[in-house]
Amino acid sequence: MAAPLRVIRNHRGCVAAVLAAVCWMQCAMAKEEPLYEFGLGLGAIAFDDYRGSDTAHGFPLPFPYISYNGKFLKANRDGIRGTLFNQDLFELNLSFDATTPVRSDRERSGMPDLKSTVELGPSFDLHLMRSDDTKVKLDLRMPVRAAVTVEASPKVIGWTFTPRLALDIKDPLGFNGWNLGLLTGPLFADRRYHAYFYSVAPQYATATRPTYQADSGYAGTQFITALSKRFPKFWIGAYARYDTLADATFVQSPLVQRKSYMAGGIGISWIISKSSQMVEVPD
Repeated sequence: MAAPLRVIRNHRGCVAAVLAAVCWMQCAMAKEEPLYEFGLGLGAIAFDDYRGSDTAHGFPLPFPYISYNGKFLKANRDGIRGTLFNQDLFELNLSFDATTPVRSDRERSGMPDLKSTVELGPSFDLHLMRSDDTKVKLDLRMPVRAAVTVEASPKVIGWTFTPRLALDIKDPLGFNGWNLGLLTGPLFADRRYHAYFYSVAPQYATATRPTYQADSGYAGTQFITALSKRFPKFWIGAYARYDTLADATFVQSPLVQRKSYMAGGIGISWIISKSSQMVEVPD
């Protein structure tokens, strides 16, 4: 989700809002909760145009809060996902991600703009550890997703595989009601996906931007931390992400201007509506 200043077009802000909401939504714990909750507030987010870009943006944005605890579809701090199969040791879920559009300026000057993309696919998630009081959880999440451009005639631009270790801690250091999430792991993608962001076709080559063909394979590593709390009438959260592209297969692309960077954001939402129906939310 994912993820630094100029005015951004409305559709870009909407995509960023969804990404921020996916990064920051609350942890689902073993207790009864409303079937759904919806809120709206304000946030601020800062991120690079794409991983490795030297162009960064930051802007305020409307910030939605969404919590849904359906039997098969869930929206919480783990993201927006559909549970296909659930066991004590593993789950098979649907996994979602997205990227924002990129205007071709600076290092991409003269090249086509990049469309927003959405990624969807299955995730095989292993439950590695649960504390006796359910306040500490460690999972291995292994999503495989197809990436598609968001436009009138969508195009499949490749596949991604992003295995992650996810550590969730409730009431960290005795701070009652707070949720801390730590997520880290490598990123992999096929040639088409890397080419969409990092290849330079001969017609777009310049003296300082030579022709380049991206390859498949390792795409760097991400480290994400998120902190949030649900109060009776509102929700507040923040996240920070560190990205490193060291040893990535496309690191020699002329479009890679930085091999590491930070991104982050903060948001607050007031709860507008919630279901009167209560459901049991598992660990």
